[in-house]
Amino acid sequence: MGSLRSGIRLAIIQIRNHRSSMLQEQSCFVERCGVPRQQIKFLNVVQDPGITFAAVEDAHAVIIGGSGAYSVSDTRHPFTEPMKDLLAELVERDRPLFGICWGHQFMIKHTGGRVVGAPDLGELGTYAVALTEEGRTDPLFAGFPDPFPVQLGHKDTAVSLGPGWRELARSQRSRFQAVRLDGKPVYGTQFHADLDEHRLRERLLVYFDDYVEDETDYDRIISGLGPSDAADRLLERFLELYA
Repeated sequence: MGSLRSGIRLAIIQIRNHRSSMLQEQSCFVERCGVPRQQIKFLNVVQDPGITFAAVEDAHAVIIGGSGAYSVSDTRHPFTEPMKDLLAELVERDRPLFGICWGHQFMIKHTGGRVVGAPDLGELGTYAVALTEEGRTDPLFAGFPDPFPVQLGHKDTAVSLGPGWRELARSQRSRFQAVRLDGKPVYGTQFHADLDEHRLRERLLVYFDDYVEDETDYDRIISGLGPSDAADRLLERFLELYA
């Protein structure tokens, strides 16, 4: 590990009710962030919903992960209000923040945007996303191929952004694949920057009943998976730039 990686402190917020997916997600973040596990604080708000800024205050960056079982459209979860307060404080303090899938949707919804359950806009597998003009000039995506492949698995979709958000990448089905809050080190991706094709295959097995129609559908999805080399380096690049 380099000097940056050896000194960084990272907080990752999980929204997982399956122990197997929680542990698998942790391993994925260790791989994709390039940070030693002992320097990462994992906080699962399903297990401990009363999260506050004090829990992540010493972190150089915060990542909010995905969720196979919870929708941001359902605001009755006990962790929703604490997470809203935490989001507001992180943004106000200009803390480096990255939201993935559920985390991406949560940040958009609770800063004035709109997220809907739209099966026709859902994506499961490896898809291509294209950079917008702003995306091509953003430091995080500088030098990326355009378009580039990513790993996706979602049912809910952001359909509008609140004030200050910039659209950086889109797919054919889902417009807001990557976004940034203007002037702040705050990003979100609908695609799973924590997954490569092998890790997505693993996670599909955990959420088979929730996301896959039957074994034929599963075989179709698996056969369409492919590498996502540029996206696989995105989280480490984010940390190099902003943490």
